[in-house]
Amino acid sequence: MNVAYVRVSTVEQNEARQIEALTKHDIEKWFTEKVSAKDTNRAKLQELIDFVREGDTVYIHDFSRLARSTKDLLELIELFKGKKVNLVSNKEALDTSTAAGKLMLTMLGAINEFERTNMLERQKEGIAIAKQKGKYLGRKKIDFPEDWETVYNKYKTRQITANKAMEQLQLKRNTFYNLLKMHEEA
Repeated sequence: MNVAYVRVSTVEQNEARQIEALTKHDIEKWFTEKVSAKDTNRAKLQELIDFVREGDTVYIHDFSRLARSTKDLLELIELFKGKKVNLVSNKEALDTSTAAGKLMLTMLGAINEFERTNMLERQKEGIAIAKQKGKYLGRKKIDFPEDWETVYNKYKTRQITANKAMEQLQLKRNTFYNLLKMHEEA
């Protein structure tokens, strides 16, 4: 069976580019998610791992969609290898069923990890310089939503759960609890 794994890091990002690139492989089953690849603890990735069987081929747009660290990437490849499942990457044009594909995969994984580490170091250096110059203000503060008081009162009187309040206010968990703390301290 031809199976595809598509991943973007945030809900704001669009996976259409990856899907379009993978359609040429006659995909029979799609696993799509919007979550960071900081580790392999991802719902759809785990579903994919449980789903695939011997002889299946997993198609990805590029290896960074599967894992961000060489260690994670190599572990996933070993896992697929143990299940006798092939892995094919569109962008890198690699097929793990070949010896050359396995070698190139290891090298690309190391390069991707090196690139990410360098990017994070440059980001930290840039923030440190901006802080020294007084130009780094941190993340923009989020204002209280218009209907905060109404939803807050329902939450505090246990008419709705925290999850329901977050949904109604269209806030992420951390933002909701940060605003809750600010509100209660004021």
